[in-house]
Amino acid sequence: MKSQIVAAATEIAREKRIDKEDLRDILEDIFMTLMRRKYGEEAEFDVIVNIDRGDMEIYVEKEVVEAVEDPDSQISLEVARKEDPEVEEGELFAEVINPEAFGRRLINIAKQTLLQRLREYEKEKVYQEYRTRVGEIIIGDVHQETRGGYFVVVDRTEMFMPRSESIPNERLRRGDSVRALIKEVIKPDVALNPEEIENAPRRRRGQRPEIIISRADERFLIRLFEIEVPEIFDGIVEIKKVARKPGERSKIAVESIDKRIDPVGACVGMRGVRIQSVVRELNGEKIDVIAHTSEPELFVTRALTPAKPIRVIVNREEGLAVAIIPDKDMGLAMGRGESNRELAQELTGINIELIKESEYYENTAESEDGGNNLEMAVEDIPGLSAAVADKLIEAGITTAEGLRELGLQGLLEIPGIGEKTAQKILSQLNI
Repeated sequence: MKSQIVAAATEIAREKRIDKEDLRDILEDIFMTLMRRKYGEEAEFDVIVNIDRGDMEIYVEKEVVEAVEDPDSQISLEVARKEDPEVEEGELFAEVINPEAFGRRLINIAKQTLLQRLREYEKEKVYQEYRTRVGEIIIGDVHQETRGGYFVVVDRTEMFMPRSESIPNERLRRGDSVRALIKEVIKPDVALNPEEIENAPRRRRGQRPEIIISRADERFLIRLFEIEVPEIFDGIVEIKKVARKPGERSKIAVESIDKRIDPVGACVGMRGVRIQSVVRELNGEKIDVIAHTSEPELFVTRALTPAKPIRVIVNREEGLAVAIIPDKDMGLAMGRGESNRELAQELTGINIELIKESEYYENTAESEDGGNNLEMAVEDIPGLSAAVADKLIEAGITTAEGLRELGLQGLLEIPGIGEKTAQKILSQLNI
């Protein structure tokens, strides 16, 4: 028979995009509970809901008797034979129950229970859907700005971006379209201790599934590069390590599995178009893309970009490195608030100490005991090949003293001298 409750529930379910099968199970479970309240736990009954037709059939088994003493468990022979003329006294008869005849109190209970179950279903469905999407990038509209962060709506689902997960100095306004990473999905009805309740965002206190999104997370930077750089998406270029200070500077170390493809060039793109797309998305955040290497001296040198150390000395056992920096580049090497040095340390996993070039040579001169002969001719420097020595002589460098004055940057300007070779030359001279 047609049911107003089924019709109303179907309309609500359609608005909330609840599956018909799940709605059917919810309604059947609710009315099974009502039947137990009305007829007792021992009663035998069945509830069948048809969402497509908008009707419900409820049957309860009753004993056929001549004179009814308990109307909840018995039915008179006369009434039963109106439905089934062949029924006999003592048999069980399935009586059809009109759900509208439950009484106002039970019907109100059914409606309240239905609304509660639908809310629980919706919360659980949101949680189950988004918990498998942690790490994905979403695009939504800023719905509300609060002191604690931003509420962003994505396909009618509300998400929350705390201030700590937004990019510093970036101001979003209501209606702005924004991209962010799904960082965490908190299960509804999670019990919080008093301290957590005090510090939790108001949204979480409501015990609803909370979807935390972020624009400050390192994974957001990685996903943006996957979108902009096909070689990363295809797995040809791999992001090995990331260090990020949101809104200021990021460093990523990349490596190519195909020697024909330059990993740094692939990330930067023609005329910088790829990396500029990422920079714009991150509100102007500076991004240093460097080629990953297993050689710690070279890795630290690259990680300190935009500064170019003259030399890097690494103590591998203790995980320490000393980088000798041209005096004029010390500010670049440190970065604002030492951010460049700290990001380089995070990227390489090595504790880096920066020393000015003038201080290093001053200290070296004071400690020299004649073991380093700076008047030595370049062709006599141990470990230096004849081909490299010839290149140096052609460039007008004839002594170790000349090499020291030239420094790393000067060596790199000599045709045929690469970064590894330059590092090796300076290492041989211990400068």
